[in-house]
Amino acid sequence: MQSFERKIDELIKLCEQLDKENRVLKSEALSWQQERESLVAKTDTAKAKVEAMLSKLHQLEQQTGT
Repeated sequence: MQSFERKIDELIKLCEQLDKENRVLKSEALSWQQERESLVAKTDTAKAKVEAMLSKLHQLEQQTGT
């Protein structure tokens, strides 16, 4: 009977450990998701700025006739 109780205790500890690890992984996943969204927004901003600069350069080229 002690062996069975010991195995149950081990199983409970394992479940607790897995639950803790799962919570940590979910937290990390959320953090990575937020970082990704931030980087995508920064990339979009940079892309828009580069496109605006290229447009201005194109306009200057047309104005100078080159």
